[in-house]
Amino acid sequence: MEKSRLDRKVGMFVGLGLLLLAVMLIYFNKNASLFGRTYTLQLHTENVGGLKQQSGVLLAGVIVGSVHDIQLDPSGTNVTIVLQIYKRFPIYHDARFVIEEAGFLGDHYISVIPTANTEPVLTNGESVKCEPPFNLQEVARSAAGFIQRLDETARTIDASVIDLRREVLNAQTLANFGGAITNLRVSTEQGLATVQEVRDLVGTNRGQINLVVSNIVLFSAQLNQLAETASNLLVTNGFHLTAATRNIQDLTVDAQELISGVRAGQGLAGTLIQNNQTSTNFQALAENLSITSSNLNRFGLWHLLWSHAPAVTNTNSPTHEGHRP
Repeated sequence: MEKSRLDRKVGMFVGLGLLLLAVMLIYFNKNASLFGRTYTLQLHTENVGGLKQQSGVLLAGVIVGSVHDIQLDPSGTNVTIVLQIYKRFPIYHDARFVIEEAGFLGDHYISVIPTANTEPVLTNGESVKCEPPFNLQEVARSAAGFIQRLDETARTIDASVIDLRREVLNAQTLANFGGAITNLRVSTEQGLATVQEVRDLVGTNRGQINLVVSNIVLFSAQLNQLAETASNLLVTNGFHLTAATRNIQDLTVDAQELISGVRAGQGLAGTLIQNNQTSTNFQALAENLSITSSNLNRFGLWHLLWSHAPAVTNTNSPTHEGHRP
């Protein structure tokens, strides 16, 4: 009875010792100290990946603390990570906190990346932002979707190439294209022949062309002289031209006034136009003058002067000619 009780005590002592040894190995493996003074920091992130409690906290590659606790917010969108940092390692506000992975499939840890260290030092209980870890599975899913889109794009390109071969690169289209190339070659040869003919024509008639160009130059020079002469004439006689223009304007105004007066019945012309009797008398006078000039033309001036009686006017005759008595 006493031996079994002793065996149990020895077993319990050995088990407790092994447990303490395991705990000490874990802490020493993480470079932690059971008696070191620490301060607490709270990190907030969207995802912790494979981060666990007692994971290390590395500042510039040196272990400066460990992960004490990981808490999921009630909303389920953020995670709070509680760190215990040794007080002999100050961390500044401008430092970056990133969850990284040791190797390709190693353990996750908190990496503290210092920057300028110009901000104040973090104190116990302060909260900072932590960047989530690199999610290889998410990248693989994105790559799978990208590969799927590439596959769809490749199929679309293959279909487009098939349509291109069927619609564009068929025998008829290629024959038409060959005919077009042939026509283009013939047109090019004809164009070259035409250019050569023009060159020959220019070379054969170079003297005449030079003469024509010389005449054109001379004509241009004469035109320039004429323009200069006209300019000098305008400059020299500008005053007289201005006066003549003004006189023409005044004459136009007077003519307009005269026409207005005639229309209004002013003057002899206006009276002739407005008065019917005067107009009739003027017409009779014009007819008599016409008859007189006709008799002068037929009988002469001396006959008219020495005649005993004046010429009788036959107003009913269509020719209105006089006759001798």
